[in-house]
Amino acid sequence: MLAADAPSRGGGIPSPIERYLHRLHERYVELRSGEVATYIPELGKADPEWFGVCLATTDGRLYEVGDTRQEFTIQSISKPLTYGLALEDRGTEAVLAKVGVEPSGDAFNSISLDPHTGRPLNPMINAGAIATAGLVAGRSAEDRLERLLSVYSLYAGRGLAVDDAVYRSEKATGHRNRAIGHMLRNFDVLTEHPDDALDLYFQQCSILVDCRDLAVMAATLANGGTNPVTGARAIRHELVESILSVMTTCGMYDFAGEWMYAVGMPAKSGVGGGILAVLPGQLGIGVFSPRLDARGNSVRGVAVCKEISRDFSLHFLRVPSSARVTIRGDYDLTQLHSRRLRSDADRAALEQMRGRARTYVLQGALSFAAVEAFARRIVEASATVDLMVVDLKRVTDIETCAVTVVARLLTELDPLGKQMVFVANQEHGAFLRALQVELASSEQGGELKSFSDRDPALEWCENRLLASVAPSGIRSVSLAEHEMCARFDAKALATLKEMLEPRRYAQGATIFRQGDRAEEVFLLMSGNVSVIIEVPNGEVRRLATVSPGMVFGELTVVDRTTRTADVHADTAVECLVLPAAALDWMGATHPALKMAILVNLLRNVHQVVGRLDRQVTALST
Repeated sequence: MLAADAPSRGGGIPSPIERYLHRLHERYVELRSGEVATYIPELGKADPEWFGVCLATTDGRLYEVGDTRQEFTIQSISKPLTYGLALEDRGTEAVLAKVGVEPSGDAFNSISLDPHTGRPLNPMINAGAIATAGLVAGRSAEDRLERLLSVYSLYAGRGLAVDDAVYRSEKATGHRNRAIGHMLRNFDVLTEHPDDALDLYFQQCSILVDCRDLAVMAATLANGGTNPVTGARAIRHELVESILSVMTTCGMYDFAGEWMYAVGMPAKSGVGGGILAVLPGQLGIGVFSPRLDARGNSVRGVAVCKEISRDFSLHFLRVPSSARVTIRGDYDLTQLHSRRLRSDADRAALEQMRGRARTYVLQGALSFAAVEAFARRIVEASATVDLMVVDLKRVTDIETCAVTVVARLLTELDPLGKQMVFVANQEHGAFLRALQVELASSEQGGELKSFSDRDPALEWCENRLLASVAPSGIRSVSLAEHEMCARFDAKALATLKEMLEPRRYAQGATIFRQGDRAEEVFLLMSGNVSVIIEVPNGEVRRLATVSPGMVFGELTVVDRTTRTADVHADTAVECLVLPAAALDWMGATHPALKMAILVNLLRNVHQVVGRLDRQVTALST
């Protein structure tokens, strides 16, 4: 997918969720079936081409496209909100005594009353909603409206108001609703003259909202009653499940069964063209388009919600093993680096470029909410980060929607010369293969890069960054540049040079083995070598990779023990070798030189231990 040259600097990438919503909007803007509601004259003035889609997460992130700030009246979407207010004011038992919770299977304006008690079957049909409005507490009609508006505003995160023209139109034409009100009074469901309850019902349906408001309201319910944008509580947490229950079974009227089968989210529609859908614990969706089907639901709204649910596996009965993945760690190269030991010059170069590569360690299940949060982190970082290591080894489950989102991230990163690589176990193979197929079908195409262990992925990133400051790929140092000769004057260098023996090793050669007698110190001048051990289960592990300008084999020489690991040449290697006997001889002939060498060796060990300590600290945070 990416060229072999060094990563380029550039700006950030767009969100894959926003890209997805834009493509969805472009596709369904051509869907023009259905009619704008006209039975309330003011509703007939809506532009049938209005179309907005907004998605809000439970941590307050909003994605929106189209006419999301075009105001319209909330209509029946108000019903679950007022039902929650009635539960809060009167208590569950008192509300259930007046309004049932059984699906009617009838249209929204049906007169569905229990033949024995006169109790409406549920609060989502007009009869139940009028009864619910009559349960809102207040000292006067004005007080009840003010309370209702304040609660709706808490849900939306902004001040809302009634559209007076629509209210008057509703009131003037609401003869069927007025008849329902008098029937409710006849059965003592309404205990006072029905005009007050009817008036509040007409007003609540005439409250102005926009598509963004619907998404935030839905996300507030998904978030247990707390608005995720403002942090304000709109409804008590324990009442939310009652609201979502009636939305699940009754929110879409005689379309409720088909909706739940195809979309699988508690929802409520309104004849103003809005649909509000809730995925508990994860997100809320708002869609607005005034053209309605025969059941009074937005044609585009239903189509969009079906597709979002399918593409992102949002059906609430399809329960992931965890609602959200944990980003266990987010590290730069100074916090989490490879086991390759670098020269002072390389370390300084990587320190300067520390922000250009990051490692993200994920843990848990990669559901939609999880992949959205991860994608957001990548989008935010992409303005400054060029190389991203994504460690999946603690990820236990990956939803299919993750393929779509992550593939879009990869294709957005590619033109900017940025790259994401993965660290994965065998069980993540299906996800990686699906990603590769998705990439191959994109305009950019390209190959997916993955590693079975984090260490080689980190080394790959470091090498890419170093290649950007030394593009020729030549990695060698002179004796004066070597870290063991730090602060040496010309005389000390000349003396040391006489004692050093040049050696070359071919790629793949074993320089020494575990258990060999430790009789030489190796100064690496060019190429790379790896320090390897075999662990008790027989697996071979790399402890470190040494770069030009560094020393290896020094510790066992100092105390004359045997070698504790194998060292192999990863590339063609040039070394200068200092025999232990020469180091001993220096103690008698050039004690200051020997002391300087030992000081530099100790300094090197201290730096290695310090880097390891920082890495352990980062991983344990």
